[in-house]
Amino acid sequence: MNNELLVQYRRELHTHLTDELLPFWTVRTADHVNGGFITHFDQDGHDSGEDEKSLIAQTRSIYTYASAHRAGYGGAENLAELARHGVDYLLTRMWDTEHGGFYWMTNRKGEVLNDQKIVYGQSFAIYCLSEYTLATGDPRGSEYAQKTFDLLQKYASDTRHGGYFEMFHRDWTLKGLGSAGGDRKTLDTHMHLMEAFTSLYECTRQAIHRRKLLEVIDLMVGKIIHPIYSTGVPQFWADWRVAPQIKFNVIWGWDRFTEDGVKREAEDNTSYGHNAEFAWLLLHAIDVLGISHEPYQTHLQNAFSHAVDYGVDWEFGGVFVEGSHGGEVYDREKEFWQQAEVLIGFLDAYRIFGDEKYWQAYANVHRFVMDKMVNHSVGEWWPLMTRQGTPIWTHMSHSWKINYHTVRSMVQSIRRIDKLLTQNKLGLTKDSGQ
Repeated sequence: MNNELLVQYRRELHTHLTDELLPFWTVRTADHVNGGFITHFDQDGHDSGEDEKSLIAQTRSIYTYASAHRAGYGGAENLAELARHGVDYLLTRMWDTEHGGFYWMTNRKGEVLNDQKIVYGQSFAIYCLSEYTLATGDPRGSEYAQKTFDLLQKYASDTRHGGYFEMFHRDWTLKGLGSAGGDRKTLDTHMHLMEAFTSLYECTRQAIHRRKLLEVIDLMVGKIIHPIYSTGVPQFWADWRVAPQIKFNVIWGWDRFTEDGVKREAEDNTSYGHNAEFAWLLLHAIDVLGISHEPYQTHLQNAFSHAVDYGVDWEFGGVFVEGSHGGEVYDREKEFWQQAEVLIGFLDAYRIFGDEKYWQAYANVHRFVMDKMVNHSVGEWWPLMTRQGTPIWTHMSHSWKINYHTVRSMVQSIRRIDKLLTQNKLGLTKDSGQ
């Protein structure tokens, strides 16, 4: 690694972000008739017509525009206005004025299609609304982020075993067993609660938000990541025994399941992308909290190292989808969000630990993304590719494949490359993490 290569990579990321990725969204996403965002586009960037607005897509879009505005992109008030446009819809159409919390799904007109309260979705509401207030100063974001946080403490917090239940009916009564999800807890939801509480605490600096963030971090490192490998375990029973990874009735993402709804090797699989994402989100939380990362050093190093040692495809480029905790690769396809998260994670790992293997891993994935995963003629990323880099799915966006991972990856990767350039200029060997 040298400064010349860092500058080249930074230029590629910045050009993609400002000339392709952000313009893809800013010119086509705002729904000026019904409010909120249109989020379904085919491989040519045309509206594919699905009559839905999901909580995930709306909140992630708000986060994208607010965070990019906060980072100095978009010019003048363009991105701030887009974020405000999304918040207006979220608070007037998706907030439940009777029971509190946000509905899971509306149609394009804002009529409720699914009134359930899914904690995964509530976490993104907290995340985006906190970021929105940090970016614009509009107090509505902080107000509703705190209201949602309070509802989670009242209805979702498990005071016996710790953590949060995740699947609720509209009135916050817990859903049933099995695929209804009432008896399960997941890595995914608790990792995103950590992410959300980090932004909430950064926004409010309230002691309760700090305390609950520290609780979730302790839960992540003490219960949710593997005790030996520091890799993420996907699903648990309520008492934190490892549970087979099943498909829920209300799902997020497009994970590949068998016909019976149970994943292959259901109790021994881990996502390379999630592991890198967890590690860099933990580092960010530690930074916001103002504490040392030394107590978490082993967890961080193991999570990053596992993703590099087993997840990186050194032959064709990119990172695989998932495999066993012990190292066997189960799924060698290339999905967009894993690539996005490991770009940030590998830069953090190299910046913190100084091991050259993390730089080599970053360079590998960077080239795969820039050369194969970005659909340059349109501006967004292909959602899923073969190992060799041929598109399998070709849509540019739907409720699950949205701008959150891709734009955030570019913004955060540029920020980390800038830190590396500063370190090199000052003659430092690694970053303190602060």
